[in-house]
Amino acid sequence: MLGGAHRLETDANQNPVLAFGAQCNTLWVTDARLPWPTPDSRARYWVEKFADMHEIVDLIEIPAGLPERAISVLTTARELIRFSYYRHEFNTVGVATSIMAVEAALSETYGAGSLNDHLKRALEEGTLTAEQADILNTGRQIRNAYSHGKTTHVAMTPALALQMVSASIRLISELTSEQPQVSGTTD
Repeated sequence: MLGGAHRLETDANQNPVLAFGAQCNTLWVTDARLPWPTPDSRARYWVEKFADMHEIVDLIEIPAGLPERAISVLTTARELIRFSYYRHEFNTVGVATSIMAVEAALSETYGAGSLNDHLKRALEEGTLTAEQADILNTGRQIRNAYSHGKTTHVAMTPALALQMVSASIRLISELTSEQPQVSGTTD
């Protein structure tokens, strides 16, 4: 942890340097910005400090039995929610990321087709409840708008992102529990 007073200086080549403490250990930066992230001002509505985000994301359990690719994508989605403390829009990116995992799992199960059609089929077959289908369809719409540049931010709370990512995990868990898991294979 860097402690003590700090000030912005320049070196002999006029490069900006942020100097810390009595001995002025230097840290090179490209501009006058601090070398660590600052909380997004909207984070204060949900948590007091970054460590509080751990309690939120600890509610997202990713089962160990999922395919490795799904675990990787869903872990990224979970961590984006955690780091929304620093950039609120990461909630939206986390949801979009989890929907990508849903689309891949549904395509493996049902073959070619649109995500919307696959969600409808999963609802008809009872793989999804109406509430889960609604949550995932909303996530699909957010993902589409975000991916096509129609929206760059959505007023999404960590709680809503948590709900959407959790619905993604439940669906993928159900789809993959019906399929035999083969370990040690390569793609």
